[in-house]
Amino acid sequence: MYQLYYYPNTASLAPHFLLYQMGLDYDLLLVDKRAQAHKSEDYLKLNPAGRIPTLIDDGQAIFESPAICIHLCEQHPEHALIPALGTRERPQFFQWLAYLNNTLQTEILVRYYPQRHTTQEGAIPSVIEAQNRLIADILDVIDRQLEGHEYLLGDSLTACDFFLFMLVGWVPDIQSVDGRYGNLAAHTRRMMQQRAVRAVFEIEGLDITKFAAWLLK
Repeated sequence: MYQLYYYPNTASLAPHFLLYQMGLDYDLLLVDKRAQAHKSEDYLKLNPAGRIPTLIDDGQAIFESPAICIHLCEQHPEHALIPALGTRERPQFFQWLAYLNNTLQTEILVRYYPQRHTTQEGAIPSVIEAQNRLIADILDVIDRQLEGHEYLLGDSLTACDFFLFMLVGWVPDIQSVDGRYGNLAAHTRRMMQQRAVRAVFEIEGLDITKFAAWLLK
């Protein structure tokens, strides 16, 4: 049985979707961020980065959300949430998962925590404005990839789609989108109908009706 250390609507959300989607046996262990539990001595023994999530698989601790997602998919290939070895889609899978984690997620975090990136308080509004533009451009890339497709890699659902869906919910209200991301909006609505998504939202106490309000106005 897997154990997932989580906190609602954090980077543990994508692995949680996958655990449920694949019907795996798992226990959820809440890491209370409000009480700084992710910085506790016991938790740091599992995850020296002091971040959420951590997955325990047969006594082995694995951290970083994309790594956990890849591990789960490769441990259970029968669910086809990662393309098979040797297929043209497999490098695309890693490309888009890396882009989502290293590019989109990184820039979203800079947007929410600009004080970490400048020592000048007066510069913070400029950082936020710049991040809004950068995030918008990144979303354009993703929207174009979804043109004519139901999912990021085409017509097959993969872990990349669950990861993208998680991040869409974190995007700030960057601007009036006015249909700019029509393909992404359609993908988001499609993912909202996934049984695993709806179940995990209920388990974590999240309100799906408020999800991605910036996009689904």
